[in-house]
Amino acid sequence: MASFNKVILVGNLTRDPELRHIPSGKAVCEIGLAVNRTWWDKQTNTRKEVVTFVDVTLWDRQAEVAAEYLSKGSPLLIEGHLHLDQWDDKQSGQKKSKLKVVAEVMQFLGGRKDGGTSGAPSGNRGGAQSEPAEPSGAPDFYSDSPSPPQDEVPF
Repeated sequence: MASFNKVILVGNLTRDPELRHIPSGKAVCEIGLAVNRTWWDKQTNTRKEVVTFVDVTLWDRQAEVAAEYLSKGSPLLIEGHLHLDQWDDKQSGQKKSKLKVVAEVMQFLGGRKDGGTSGAPSGNRGGAQSEPAEPSGAPDFYSDSPSPPQDEVPF
């Protein structure tokens, strides 16, 4: 039987990150992410929107970076996997469970709020890779070939 557990979410933080350290010293950060889904309802001829709230857990350096640079409302991309937390409620004695996302990759979206240029990372953190920038004097290999007119694009 095949299985696949991968989640990709883009949304905004619903609260400030909550950083703590477990007894082994590892950093763990809990964040809440609001993810919007919009569509056009043809029956009522209106735009509809549903917001889903997702709890996300970040570990190690990602957790520390999130706690340092993110705050409520920050836009964020998360790649990770689903994890089912299960426990016994001490008050009622019932079994409880909650589906969460454990982040593997975190990428900041948007710009800095204060407009500054120092301090915060430029966006990629926790495994997200970016293309290396070309040197400023690098030749543009495509400058000699004209771009096709829009009506001649084959797709």
